[in-house]
Amino acid sequence: MWRSVGALIAASIAAFVLAGCTGGAPPLPPAQADAARSEREKQAFVEALKPHRAGRPVVAVLALNEGTEMTDLLLPHAVLQRADVADVRIVAPRAGRVSLYPALEVDGAQDFAGFDRLHPVGADYVIVPAMIADDNPQVAAWLKQQVARGARVIGVCSGARVVGRAGLLDGRRFAGHWYDRGTLLARHPGASYVPHQRYLIDRGVATTTGITASVPAMLALVEAIGGEEKARALATELGVASWTPAHDSSPFYLDAGRRADFLLNKAAFWRGERWRVDVQDGADDVALALAVDAWTRTGHIDVDAASASGPVRLRSGLVLLAQPAREGASRLSLSSSLKPVPQLDRTLCEIGERYGTGRRDWVMQEMEYPGPVAACAGRPAAA
Repeated sequence: MWRSVGALIAASIAAFVLAGCTGGAPPLPPAQADAARSEREKQAFVEALKPHRAGRPVVAVLALNEGTEMTDLLLPHAVLQRADVADVRIVAPRAGRVSLYPALEVDGAQDFAGFDRLHPVGADYVIVPAMIADDNPQVAAWLKQQVARGARVIGVCSGARVVGRAGLLDGRRFAGHWYDRGTLLARHPGASYVPHQRYLIDRGVATTTGITASVPAMLALVEAIGGEEKARALATELGVASWTPAHDSSPFYLDAGRRADFLLNKAAFWRGERWRVDVQDGADDVALALAVDAWTRTGHIDVDAASASGPVRLRSGLVLLAQPAREGASRLSLSSSLKPVPQLDRTLCEIGERYGTGRRDWVMQEMEYPGPVAACAGRPAAA
């Protein structure tokens, strides 16, 4: 369906402002990789996140019902559920449904009051995804309450903006998505941006770089709670080679050309292809989220979850809302032969084949994904 040009321009400007893009030169590249240093940084992060209380930890994945970033929510929830080292709950101002962006919708969130009744001493950890509005007063108040009760906080990607609105970044070092650098520095007195680390922690408040940093950060949390052997086994299962904080921030920035591409992409009035991803009970949250997020960020398609039986229960136990497939909709396929995280490389190959390497590279920018992108030659095309 075509949209009005005025609405598209407004949406483009809003998206640009929401991203907090400031342009400017990227950070200087890091010194030659030092594996020992990266391992020390990881261990410091793990040590800072070790449980403070006896018993099985409680993790709250915070959400805003009206819009929470899909991958920021689904990946941490799925990784922690898969690890089985803590009780994990999605918590939102209202119980029930959470709309995800750029696509999909889930059901089963617990409301703040319900969580507080069950856990009067508070959560041990609160994971904070990006949200469509970073200044919701209920979210900020509940997050501050949890910190006052002893919770450690992990702001994933632009979840750092939500963490900051709760007053938790002032005077602290932070990572955060590269879009948000200037905004966070301007908002929070004494805060300092740390490049070239995909996650870090400062006095109980952790932050990560872009979307794809959530899995390494969650593996570090799994290591803190359940030990290195548990984290290593899970990393192998997910298809992750390393979960240290090593990260090169230098490719991620906006110059004039990239800024123009960003606005044109968001204002593309020819966008409107509707695809479907067929889902069933037990579908892998991680592979699903990475593929749908990447395709939607091309700026050319929207993706619906399709199931003849309606809502399905994902592997993590979370309920994904789905409807019967639209007639004639193109199908987004997931590979059953790949581990969950490498699904992103396959998807990026498909995006490059369909829309060109420039669009593929832009998706990588938005997701702050440095690669590697697997060799695409000879790989079967998307269905």
